[in-house]
Amino acid sequence: MPGKIPVIQDNSSHQPRASSALNPTGIYPKAVTGFFSKVRTLGLYAFLAGYFLTPWLQWNGRQAILIDLPDRKFYVFNYTFWPQDLFLLSLFAISAAFGLFLITTYAGRVWCGYTCPQTVWTKIFISIETFVEGSRHQRMKLANTPWTLSKIRKRFFTHTLWLSVSLVTALGFLLYFTPAQQFFDKLISFELNTWQTYWLAFFTIATYINAGWMREQICLHGCPYARIQSIMFDADTLIVSYDAARGEARGSRKKNSDYKKKGLGDCIDCMQCVHVCPTGIDIRNGLQYECIACAACVDACDKVMDKMGYEKGLVRYTTESASYKRPALGLLRPQIIIVTILLGIVGITTLTLLFTRLPVELTVSRDRSALYRNTSMGLVENSYILKIMNKSQRAEIYRISVSAINKLHYRGPESVLIEAGEVRSIPIGLEADPNNLTIINQVLHFHITSERDNKLNVKQISRFIGPLWVEQN
Repeated sequence: MPGKIPVIQDNSSHQPRASSALNPTGIYPKAVTGFFSKVRTLGLYAFLAGYFLTPWLQWNGRQAILIDLPDRKFYVFNYTFWPQDLFLLSLFAISAAFGLFLITTYAGRVWCGYTCPQTVWTKIFISIETFVEGSRHQRMKLANTPWTLSKIRKRFFTHTLWLSVSLVTALGFLLYFTPAQQFFDKLISFELNTWQTYWLAFFTIATYINAGWMREQICLHGCPYARIQSIMFDADTLIVSYDAARGEARGSRKKNSDYKKKGLGDCIDCMQCVHVCPTGIDIRNGLQYECIACAACVDACDKVMDKMGYEKGLVRYTTESASYKRPALGLLRPQIIIVTILLGIVGITTLTLLFTRLPVELTVSRDRSALYRNTSMGLVENSYILKIMNKSQRAEIYRISVSAINKLHYRGPESVLIEAGEVRSIPIGLEADPNNLTIINQVLHFHITSERDNKLNVKQISRFIGPLWVEQN
């Protein structure tokens, strides 16, 4: 089948199902051990460690990563992002998207199978269900039994643990929006505000429903990534695949039997690959959009092959080119080249803007009530409001100066101390002798310079307005 990887939309499988109120889809994945299972477990631990420990990291006496919505600031280690930096944050998001596209083109849906939060929390919830209710067979049997005291007790314990994990998950999420120690002090003293209480309840319920009840339905129907993955796949994309040429025809047999004489392949039709699949598909039907490339079926099949004394790899990570024994292009593939170039352009642009971004912003506003006014000394005065935003994470002293065509008298502070993250409005005035004015509308340049770093110089343009008779004379 040259050119295209077959994407089978039909999710027919031979997996027996046992629907219940707890698990309406009837998919009960069997626990599996193996190399890829260990990799997924290590990834799970790393993800959870990062998720729960990151809010406790400190940087210069402040939480290293904090989204401060009330003050409209986003702290990331040594950087503070403001609403004015939305374009820069958008570039970060676009870079991450291109990075995911690049990984998908090369390695398929490894994000879904190993590090997606939905996969991670679903695995945790299934592990809890297995711990309380037993193996896959026991859970399916329990689903079909009447509601006895034993069943109620097990289900109650399962749901209690699910809700506990959901609550801890929600607490961890809110720590990214509220300083961790401050949040826990309020939590312990029952002083959470309305919005904190609302979001705590919302994320607890959302986690409980998504990982406990919806599970694979989020991957199959709620996540758009599964639907668009085929645009990023090519003949050399890594996928989980069943070797039909080697495995067919399927059939059961005894170990060490001469199955080749019976016309059988290596697949003994044990259904283990189906039983361990978290989305309930049969990988032997070909590549399907429901496959999240978790390789649970690879581990399960390899164990069976070991027991039978057959070569491993009947189900394995491979590519379409390798399956059809066509030469692979490797990294020199159009999609990888294009996405790499786009990622490079966006990434370099993002880093350039980040490293050249000035940690201070200046805006100048003229007094809107009057173009100018005449002072008691017979001078012409213009009033301005300088708004200085200190985007850095330390207090700064800024010197203020004005350059103009004609000599103007500056009336206002020559320097100002602005705390980290502070926005200060500074009223100033500029006065001129009308006899020294030659034009009624001259360009001004307001400058602010950091006393700590003379290279930090920000300029803003404005205008000085004089009487109309200046030019008439």
